[in-house]
Amino acid sequence: MSTADTPPAPAGRRRSDVRRNERKLLDAAAAVFVRMGIDAPVREIAAESGLGMGTIYRHFPTRADLVVAVFRHQLDALAAAADHPAAADTPYEVLRRWVHQFADFLVTKHGLAEALHSDQAGFEALHNEFVERLLPVLDQLLKASASAGCTRADVRAYDFMLGIGNLCIGVETFPDYQARRMIDLLLAGLARTSPAPS
Repeated sequence: MSTADTPPAPAGRRRSDVRRNERKLLDAAAAVFVRMGIDAPVREIAAESGLGMGTIYRHFPTRADLVVAVFRHQLDALAAAADHPAAADTPYEVLRRWVHQFADFLVTKHGLAEALHSDQAGFEALHNEFVERLLPVLDQLLKASASAGCTRADVRAYDFMLGIGNLCIGVETFPDYQARRMIDLLLAGLARTSPAPS
């Protein structure tokens, strides 16, 4: 059978391929943003994803389109992460992994204002969405860790979120700044030195 005689792929499979490529592209862009910032060359994202630059521009014609899509992709992952912990993980380990993932997300968030240029209203709407969706998740994780006797119970999720955000700001200024190490120090300050009383 010639290529011309080959029937086209069913529409459902084509849509599935498009979604898979988009997820692969967004995962790759997020990883590149963490390493190089949101101004990273598109060719780096293409190399990371294994997809062509034309595919990237077809999905996301502008840098702002790509940054907002990565922001929403990471936001969805963070919002769902607490619902699917590994069976062997302690509540503290689930909290720590989520906080590290949140720190990676903040790299994209910090670049949003620049990517959106003068769209202050758009930036504020995305900021409000991230707080509304993620604050309850962090509160749930902190309470689970405290209930298991892993961490202190007197920490407000909002205060902790602000603390993480402030620790991540140095990434943009100091090339050798290691935000995750600073966040682990913050987490160590939450840990209980002895089991919670029964």
